[in-house]
Amino acid sequence: MNNSSTSTLSEIRAPRTKESGRHVIAVSRALDILECFQIRHSLSLREIINLTKMTRSRVMRLAGTLESRGFLVFDPDHNQYSLGSRLLTLGKVFEANNDLISKARPILRELAKSTGESAALYAINGLERITLACEKGPQGIQYNVSEGERKELYAGAAGKVLLAFAPTEVRSAILNVKTFKRFTPHSIIDPKELVDELTIVRRQGYAFSEAERIVDAFAIAIPVFDHRQNCCSALGIAGPINRFPPDVRTRSLKIVQEFARTLSERLGAVTKKGK
Repeated sequence: MNNSSTSTLSEIRAPRTKESGRHVIAVSRALDILECFQIRHSLSLREIINLTKMTRSRVMRLAGTLESRGFLVFDPDHNQYSLGSRLLTLGKVFEANNDLISKARPILRELAKSTGESAALYAINGLERITLACEKGPQGIQYNVSEGERKELYAGAAGKVLLAFAPTEVRSAILNVKTFKRFTPHSIIDPKELVDELTIVRRQGYAFSEAERIVDAFAIAIPVFDHRQNCCSALGIAGPINRFPPDVRTRSLKIVQEFARTLSERLGAVTKKGK
């Protein structure tokens, strides 16, 4: 593995088709504005300008267009923009036509109920992982997961599972860096150490994460396979470490494995009991 080719993940881009390079600048900038709302639910004009590095006049024109089409809503009392209902409509259409999410919803509800912890389904998007769907558990204190949230692939149980089973080009792009961001003292920041960890994850078929991204958080993740026997997502739970003593980890792992196997089978994968 060559660690000298790229210094930071921010410089890496996922593989592109020829068509993806033929984009319209105005559309691209409008999407930049929408993506700002992954950071906060509402933003002022000044905050959007700071985040996008665009001029005031351009942001005003683009935000006005997005508002007129229902993609943004402006609150004149607080001078803040927020996402509009048009995005919710498109999101529902996407979910209705996404076999993975529709099949995962009831499984996530049962998984959260069975373990008492937050349950979520993750997939690779570019060189990040995205939360496709999630369900809160009944516990008062929960590990917060938000649908549509993007996180690094190199940290956390779900990220390690997805990366361990990822296509070669994705895994190489992530691993060909000099160092990773340290979120906590337990974060893996050495690519060579991560390679060893991914080898173990792929061999055992699951990943644990103990305070890797958030101090006092513990997570379990299992790969989900489609009808081609490819890993299409990762199913997992997360919660406070103090709710995961060794016996609970073992019991919870078996539960998550069973639900992941069920989801894989519903997607057409051939699974083996106990694997």
